[in-house]
Parts: sequence; structure tokens; C-alpha cells
Amino acid sequence: MSERGGLVTKGQKAICVLLCLCMLWTLVLRLGMTAAFEREQSSGHGFLAEIIPLLAYCQERERQEPLIEDEQTYAAIVKANQVYLAEQVLEENDQRQQEEKRTEEQQEEKQELPQEDVQETALEFSVAEEIPRERLEDYEYLLGNFFIVDPNTAVSSELINTETLMGRDMRLPDGQESPQILIYHSHSQETYADSRTGNQEDTVVGVGEVLVSLLQETYGFGVIHVTDTFDIVNGEIDRSSAYDYAREKVEQVLAEYPSVEVVIDLHRDGVSEDRHLVTEVNGKPTAQIMFFNGLSYSAQNGVIEYLPNPNIEDNLAFSFQMELASKEYFPGLCRAVYLSSLRYNLHLKPRAALVEVGAQTNTVEEAKNAMTPLAWILNKVLKGQ
Repeated sequence: MSERGGLVTKGQKAICVLLCLCMLWTLVLRLGMTAAFEREQSSGHGFLAEIIPLLAYCQERERQEPLIEDEQTYAAIVKANQVYLAEQVLEENDQRQQEEKRTEEQQEEKQELPQEDVQETALEFSVAEEIPRERLEDYEYLLGNFFIVDPNTAVSSELINTETLMGRDMRLPDGQESPQILIYHSHSQETYADSRTGNQEDTVVGVGEVLVSLLQETYGFGVIHVTDTFDIVNGEIDRSSAYDYAREKVEQVLAEYPSVEVVIDLHRDGVSEDRHLVTEVNGKPTAQIMFFNGLSYSAQNGVIEYLPNPNIEDNLAFSFQMELASKEYFPGLCRAVYLSSLRYNLHLKPRAALVEVGAQTNTVEEAKNAMTPLAWILNKVLKGQ
């Protein structure tokens, strides 16, 4: 056998070695890929992507490009979204409308109620039986049930009659923004049983402050409160000229505020120490009140010429209408209309009144409690209700 045919050449040996190395490399690579895949599945890390650039590129594209549905699926999703959004808008609009409605209702409840509603809220009372008109037309009945006539003066049916007393219109003009009511105190130092010395809140001035507050805040009147002192001279109480001093001040205020139509001089009465002028309103102890009118007429000498008062009939009508409302709505609150011979500055306005609130035997609380029904009565008469 020749040397070339019987022996393996060097080239053949090299090929065999190369094939063996390729097979070994393939085996090693296969085992490495299997282990890498298992690590990829268990850890979630992109190991293969790190060692194989093409795989990394594909994964990155997958993260960046959104999934595109087919046209039918996409249209269905869009339609569903439109329906959902429409329902959301309708629900939100409905909620907004309900909230706005609740807000409006709350605001309406906070607004000022009609006067009758305000009064019913402020006071709870049972209306007394209405006094028949025919009884009011009886002069003797009027005189015996509504008036006290001082012995120093005199009256007649020409002055005390229903047509005069109820026929006068005491209503104030509507829509008046300027002050309409003036409250003052000719005897500002008058106090009550438990008044603290030197404390103005415990005098008739303090009682007047309560009335002012009610008329302004509850009933919407413009009110001026004069708290000047007219009954102290040289440091001592002296009431001999108090009405003169008070008149000068009131005339000054009326000149400055011509819109004022109502003038009230608020006092307290003086009675025997064993007499207590108290009733009950809304379960509260309440000082009784009395209207006081001067007629500028002496039982002995007739008309008092130096005290002219062209407003006597209006003054009487104003007091009587308030007393009538008191008797019908607050029985026992008003004592009477006391008729005296002098004038007491009532000539300053047709709607002028002197009001006595309790007496020195009443407490401050009782006197202040009386301001709630008094303010209600004033409102009723001045607004023609």
C-alpha cells in the first residue's frame, strides 16, 4: 500500500480537529443559552437582551410602540368612552344644579322674612279675642277700658271717639332709608329696683338701647337714640325744667333729620313700694307699660294757651292704636293711656308718645323684656298691619 493511500494526511487531521471544536462550541453555547433563558424567566431582567443586541432592540420597540387594536375594537372603545364621558358630564351637571338649588334655598332662608313672619318668629303669643267695633264705638266703654283721666284735666266724646282714634293713618312711608324714629329720655336718671349705681345700662337709657336694637335689627327702622342728660342740674337730680331742656335738644335733632316722623320719650313710672307692675310675655317676667298723653287742657281753666299742641288728636290716635294692639295680642301688658293736663313735648310730631316702662319696683330685666312686645306693637302700627 502506498504511503499516500494508507496514512491520514496532516490536512485531514486539521479538519477533524476543527469539526470537533465546532461541535464542542455548539454544545457549550446551547448549555449557556438554556441557563440564560431560565435566569430571564425567573428574574425578569433582560439578560438575553444584554448579550444579544437584536433582542434588546426588539424589546425596546415593544415598550415604546403602543398596542394598536384592529379598527372595530378601536371604534368600540371610542364609543364606550364617549358614552361614559357623557354620563359623567350629565351626573356632574345634575350634582351642580342640586348644589346651586340648595345654596339658593339657604340664601332665601337667610334673607329677611316678611314682617308678619319675622314677628311670629320673634314672639309666640295667642291672639286675644278681637274687640268688636261696636264696643269700641261706645264712649263709656272706651273711657272705662282704655283710658285713665287725671283729675286735673277733662275729656269728652268729641275727643275720645272711635272715628278719631282709629281713623288716623299712622303708617310711615315705605322705602325710607333715612332715620324715621327718635327715642330720647327727659328723665334719663330713672332707675329700677336692682339698678347698679352709676351704670347707664340699668337706667331707662339702657332700656331704650334694647328698643333701638329691636327696631333696627328686627324691623328695619332707622332710629336715632338721644342719650343726653336733661334732669341733672349742678350735679343734683332736678326735673323742674327737664322737659324744656329735652325739647331744645329734640328740636335740634328734628331740624338736622327732617325724615324723622316718630318721637318717643321713654320713662319709667313711680308707684307705691308695695306695687309691682309685672305680667308675663313668652314665659318671661315683663314690666307693664303705660302710654302717657298731655291734652293741654285744665279741668279748672280750660285750654292752656301757653302749651299749644295742634297734634293732640294724632297723639291720642297713635297711643290708642298701640294700646289696642297690646290688648288684642298681649293682654295685661298695657295698663292704659293716661290723660294729663299738660303737653310733655308731644306737640313736636303727630306720632309722638310718652311711654312709661314699669316703675321703680320692677327689675331691669323686666323692663328690658317689655321692649320685645313694644317693638312689635310699634312695627304693627307704623306699617299698618
